Amino acid sequence: MTVAVSVRDLTRRFGDFTAVDRVTFDVSEGEIFGFLGPNGAGKTTTIRMLTGLLVPTSGSGTVAGFDVRTESERIKRSIGYMSQLFSLYPDLTVDENIQLFGGLYGVTGERLERRRQAVLEMAGLTAHRQRLTGELPLGWKQRLALGTAVLHEPPLLFLDEPTSGVDPISRRSFWELIYGLAAGGTTVFVSTHYMEEAEYCHRLALMNRGRIIALDRPAALRTTMTEPLLAIAADHGPAVAQALQGAPLVLEAAMFGRDVHVMVEDAAAAEEYLPVLLAGKGLPIRSIQAVRPSLEDVFVALVHREGGAVLG
Repeated sequence: MTVAVSVRDLTRRFGDFTAVDRVTFDVSEGEIFGFLGPNGAGKTTTIRMLTGLLVPTSGSGTVAGFDVRTESERIKRSIGYMSQLFSLYPDLTVDENIQLFGGLYGVTGERLERRRQAVLEMAGLTAHRQRLTGELPLGWKQRLALGTAVLHEPPLLFLDEPTSGVDPISRRSFWELIYGLAAGGTTVFVSTHYMEEAEYCHRLALMNRGRIIALDRPAALRTTMTEPLLAIAADHGPAVAQALQGAPLVLEAAMFGRDVHVMVEDAAAAEEYLPVLLAGKGLPIRSIQAVRPSLEDVFVALVHREGGAVLG
């Protein structure tokens, strides 16, 4: 398959701090490629280098065939980009924002009118084109921002944590739009810290401390976790998770919804020992059982193997 993005040992330092540390990967045309990791993992810095907004300290890479070190302006003209903070003007109407971005991207005349209608239909804002953008609900702003990012029909789209603060229904609607773009041949590069939406990506790169610690399809990544995993239901989940930190047999313990997911050395031994341990601490549990790992569990396990996450 044709490669849309290719980087080798891409690195960015800020003084003594290494934000991105020798990252290497390829993204194929038409692929939805996800960067998954906590805040501060290096996702945004990587995207800024790939979009021509930041020069790498070292390493090499190409985006849409252009060099990330020497052809940043050509990259910017060849991609769509949607940042964490939507680049819309709240005091302009929906139509005026589309008009503005059309001018920035060189989309004019008959093509602009055609693309304007496509963006309005995609965003579901045809009946709201004269509303001030600042008055729109967050989910609508999100769809409009995506529409303006693809107004010039770029072959490659970068989305930097685009669904931050958006409700689950709007988030799912947004991902339906992304799938539609990918089905039409657009390559989508998206960063996120939402584990559940990472499932929508064709492939995922898991990042921690500026490094890629795993890269594969979501289903394949789940098979890499070999440590037993137990789910504990209790009335005081956070206290249970805290009490299990550093306990015998326990490798990691963290909240997962209302339950506590516990990565252990030996499942059978832990199922017998942990209820007794917690009861002795005044934390009785309702149930404990083995469960299949989610991507979040896989990420926690991988970070544990790499020496843990950076706190603070």
